[in-house]
Amino acid sequence: MSGPAATIATGQGAPGRSHLWVPLAMWAVLLAICLWLWLSGMAGEILAYWDDITYLSLQHVELVAWAGGLAILTAVPVGILLSRPALRRFSEFVMQIFNLGNTIPTLAILALSMTWLGIGTLPSVFGLWAATLLPIVRNTYAGLRAVPPHLLEAARGMGMTPLQTLWRVELPNALFVIFGGIRTALAICVGSAPLAFLIGAGSLGELIFTGIALDELPMMLAGAIPTAILAVLTDFLVGRLQYYLVPRGINPLR
Repeated sequence: MSGPAATIATGQGAPGRSHLWVPLAMWAVLLAICLWLWLSGMAGEILAYWDDITYLSLQHVELVAWAGGLAILTAVPVGILLSRPALRRFSEFVMQIFNLGNTIPTLAILALSMTWLGIGTLPSVFGLWAATLLPIVRNTYAGLRAVPPHLLEAARGMGMTPLQTLWRVELPNALFVIFGGIRTALAICVGSAPLAFLIGAGSLGELIFTGIALDELPMMLAGAIPTAILAVLTDFLVGRLQYYLVPRGINPLR
């Protein structure tokens, strides 16, 4: 085989092999970290906090579930509304309002939430919700705006109403991009949730910040490592949902 056909054939094989290096490198780094923790005796010191890790991890997940779930329920409808022709002119202005959650440091958002709502879970959920909105809003808007015009024309030609076009044509075609925003937002939420400890909410931040204050590296790692694992696990699970829920003809991963 020669010429373009040979190029295409070899080009298909090369990306598959190159993509294998990413998970292999991640597993190699993870194995090296685990080996270091075991040989240094740090693993045993970290596992001494196992009861605290399990208890605080559940609180951490609950915090992320509330903030992330409310962000999805808020941001997806807002992104849909901004993509409608009547409101499209105001989209960038509204995006900048949501962008405040990203430009202002999360700790400052939590502090402002504390001044309005007191301390505890409620201001923490509100602060994390505000910091999580933008990626979902922007990806929802971008995904709907990127739907090919000929598909919209075909839907109108078939006599579909605007609501039917949105539900049957636009959302399925934008779903992959929307899921990308949700994955980014939830990763931000999981990584920011430890800060909620500073305003009285339970999370793995209790181990992290207490470990920093006491200069106890094992305690700090007992909070930091599970936080990283939760972020990776959350991204993996949402990625699986993205893989199976996005229609086959639209999903570039299938």
